[in-house]
Amino acid sequence: MKKVLALISEDFEDLEVWYPVYRLREEGCQVDFAAEKPGLYHGKYGVPCEVTISFKDVSSKDYDGLLVPGGWAPDKLRRFPEVLNLVREMNADGKAIGEICHAGWVLISAGILKGRRVTSTPGIKDDMTNAGATWVDEESVVDGNIVSGRRPPDLPRYAKDFISVLFR
Repeated sequence: MKKVLALISEDFEDLEVWYPVYRLREEGCQVDFAAEKPGLYHGKYGVPCEVTISFKDVSSKDYDGLLVPGGWAPDKLRRFPEVLNLVREMNADGKAIGEICHAGWVLISAGILKGRRVTSTPGIKDDMTNAGATWVDEESVVDGNIVSGRRPPDLPRYAKDFISVLFR
């Protein structure tokens, strides 16, 4: 069974968490949620997410993949050294990393986008290119272990690509 960790903070984009989580569960994956501390978190539209693991208690060795949702959460997530270290470790090990919409900010802060081909919401295109990435306007982009998506309407392609990278 593949294990995936989803990073959570208040005001995550509800669809960008739950659509991939349900698709992964349909594929037989275990999906865990990690946040600053265990508890109940809410998406931008009020959908709750129960978190049982704190960032400080997570080991990248326990997971095959990582999901970073967008919304306003990425601006909060990238402030935690544990999150940035986790992203760096997962990337160094070639594990699947999915980021969508504003989630690229977390990968930028982790310093792993130089020379990578990615997409995101157009609002952070300049941030992505300033981090050394090649930004393209496509619904989903796969570059090695990193899968990036633009926004919620692109979730079907993004989720399919993430699952493909996770199971290769």
